[in-house]
Amino acid sequence: MSAPLFPLFADLRHRPVLVVGGGAAAERKTEALLQSGALPRVGAPVLTAQLSAWVQAGRIRWLTGEFQEDWLEGVWLAIAATDDVTISQALIASAETRRLLVSVAEDVELSSSRESAAQAAQVPGSVVLVGAGPGDPGLLTLNALRALNQADVILHDRLVSEGILRLARPGAVRIEVGKSAQGHSIRQEEIHALMLEHARAGQRVVRLKGGDPFVFGRGGEELQFLQAHGIPYQVVPGITAAVACAAYAGIPLTHRDHAQSVRLITAHCKASLDTLDWPALARERQTLAFYMGVGELDTLRARLTDEGCPASTPFALVENGSREEQRVVIGQLDDLPHTARHHGVRSPALLILGEVAALAETLHWFGGPPLRAPLPYSDNLSAPTLPRAA
Repeated sequence: MSAPLFPLFADLRHRPVLVVGGGAAAERKTEALLQSGALPRVGAPVLTAQLSAWVQAGRIRWLTGEFQEDWLEGVWLAIAATDDVTISQALIASAETRRLLVSVAEDVELSSSRESAAQAAQVPGSVVLVGAGPGDPGLLTLNALRALNQADVILHDRLVSEGILRLARPGAVRIEVGKSAQGHSIRQEEIHALMLEHARAGQRVVRLKGGDPFVFGRGGEELQFLQAHGIPYQVVPGITAAVACAAYAGIPLTHRDHAQSVRLITAHCKASLDTLDWPALARERQTLAFYMGVGELDTLRARLTDEGCPASTPFALVENGSREEQRVVIGQLDDLPHTARHHGVRSPALLILGEVAALAETLHWFGGPPLRAPLPYSDNLSAPTLPRAA
């Protein structure tokens, strides 16, 4: 049994890193280094076309030939990305004399810096439901990262960010199984069939979901299916949209001066809205977080105001919460649909309703300041749509 591993995240910005190898594995590692701001040095007799292009563009430095010990001078990390075990072992031995960490691409048994290996291997022929959070890769848990780095197959939602998918094991097969009200969607039965097919083939499957698997993510249904078919499973929680979007907008979901409770509500369609307890939702001193409600804002306003919710109740719409393109739109309940249309708010967006939503104006910290409704306001006015943030 291998020793427990120490999870490591390194800031490599503007720091030289050596990659030994010139093939596909070296190309993947070098691309990740470039994205992290490192200064890659690639050592190999020949390079792939992409590596050669990066050399020509001045983005990486090419050390020609077979591995030499002096290639380690001045580097902060070394990566063995070659299928030649002799070269990998020589690199590791030379690095150890210099007390330099080495990562071995797709060969964790040789690596001294194995951030991609789990402390306990995921069982082949199994499924892990993983919460990917709202989009920022930094919000992944360590257990989520470990599962991604062990996966043979990743069945991911449409809205899982590319930044998170890039953290997966390079050899993993990625299959998008997202649902969309506007475009092509995969039925839940098809997702079940894919999980079963790949798990029964002995593969380690990650069912990667935006947010948390058990908050409007059908994670319970999927576990029931797996249990009924005798497939081993695990669950890795994720940060759900209400928590993350509120935090990134500077909105405390509870505040002793404003809210004593939080309600998480799905507003995907009129059928789901008809089952809600609207009198209870209209009460004061609570925070309402509506998931998937962008298309039902007129109905939400009408039903709440009909039950006595004050028209002046603050709201915040958080679009693309936690991502670089995040926007926050604020206002009062009576101008909610008009304000959303004016600013062109689109899914994914979370609606937060309650007194705490007004705090976004003073407590915001991520992205641009909140956007407001145009004045004067009238439902009969056709306001121009402002350009969306890039």
